[in-house]
Amino acid sequence: MTERNTGGPAFPSDAPQNFEGMTLRDYFAAKAMQGLIHHFDFGTFRDDPKRLAMWAYDAADAMLEARR
Repeated sequence: MTERNTGGPAFPSDAPQNFEGMTLRDYFAAKAMQGLIHHFDFGTFRDDPKRLAMWAYDAADAMLEARR
């Protein structure tokens, strides 16, 4: 499996910590998921919620690519 660009931590901190928390990719996917649910209504994804997650992460990957 190839190493995926996660964008690093969504909320980086200068404080030393062992827990990295949410990645920027996860944060972007969550924001994309909000928009998808609002636009399509969750009923669209009721039979296949994994499709919603895949679309959200596809959008997150596109946002990370656009940042380069």
